[in-house]
Amino acid sequence: MAHLESRKHISPDSGFPVTLHPAFNPKIKNHVPPEPLREPFVPDKDRASFADPEKKALFSVARRVDLTESLGTLLENVQLSQLNEQQLDELALLVAERGVLFFRNQDLTTEQQVKLFEHYGVLDKHPAQKDQRHVIIRGSTENHREIGKYTPWPSGEWHADTSFEINPPSYSMLRMEEHPPVGGDTAWASTSNVSQYGLYDALSDAMKRFVDGLHAVHTSRYQYDTILDLWGVGPNRPPIDTHHPAVRTHPVTGLKALNVNTGFVAGFAELNKTESDKLLDFFAYHLHSADDHYVRWKWEVGSVAMWDNRCSVHRVIPGQYKQPRRGIRTTVFGEKPFLDPQSESRNQRLEREQKQQESESATDSKAGTGVADVAA
Repeated sequence: MAHLESRKHISPDSGFPVTLHPAFNPKIKNHVPPEPLREPFVPDKDRASFADPEKKALFSVARRVDLTESLGTLLENVQLSQLNEQQLDELALLVAERGVLFFRNQDLTTEQQVKLFEHYGVLDKHPAQKDQRHVIIRGSTENHREIGKYTPWPSGEWHADTSFEINPPSYSMLRMEEHPPVGGDTAWASTSNVSQYGLYDALSDAMKRFVDGLHAVHTSRYQYDTILDLWGVGPNRPPIDTHHPAVRTHPVTGLKALNVNTGFVAGFAELNKTESDKLLDFFAYHLHSADDHYVRWKWEVGSVAMWDNRCSVHRVIPGQYKQPRRGIRTTVFGEKPFLDPQSESRNQRLEREQKQQESESATDSKAGTGVADVAA
């Protein structure tokens, strides 16, 4: 961290930087991104929409092991490289339902992974990556609490991949090529009640109604500045701010998902600064106390995770390991986030379905009684 620009402007009284403003850093001030901002587009219909709801083709070759009630499923006895299109569609549906899927001992190559993921849509190019097809993910051995003193981006926080994009990613896949025996885990949290419940349903009804009407300001500006300063990499595209619904509707499940993460959300468009900051503080607490909506994955070489950024957030767990950590991530762009006023949470859906079943049972019971009376 010694080369960080803010380290050159330390207050002798507090020991903290005098400012983090990018104008004080010529690397940030003078950088000219080589590419324009991406234009919005309407992606093809989500591949999960074509899947058999029972996923018979996928489960004919894979054994399902749910790791928590809320999210996270391990699929055993299956090679991703051998799945056909029908099974890949069912895989997407299972990811949409469970948030994140895990695999061990996979034989995928980078080329195979890229080809597999092209099945799901247009490959996302991260603002800092040079290869259109994939990005290299390394370890996190820095002290993110300390880095936070010198950079504006909370780099170790919960996030959905590049949620600031006009078309944020839908599905992501990470395959590990090198990994230490201990450390470097990744955690995911459910922002939707993808299986039974999640962070949205953990809110009170009053808070749900309040947040349903807000737009979260997702920004790449903090990451843009930090990439240039901390990583020394020139972002490909200019910084962007997008106003996405704070609660979005998942296009496949039709369920509501909390669309707020502490890595990229800077505030809420409808609130003033103090209100916005306090609400962000609450969501930081909400995310970091999500033990009942959380799964932590211990990587091995050959392990793969596939997740849905629309109903989960994730973060790498920092450590002090010395061995290399290197993975290949592929990601595809999704739809522009939207909130359908008619969509519901999982709990609301379960309550509605239960009332419907009770009503149908009562109707059948009355009909049966009537038949018995006539017969008598």
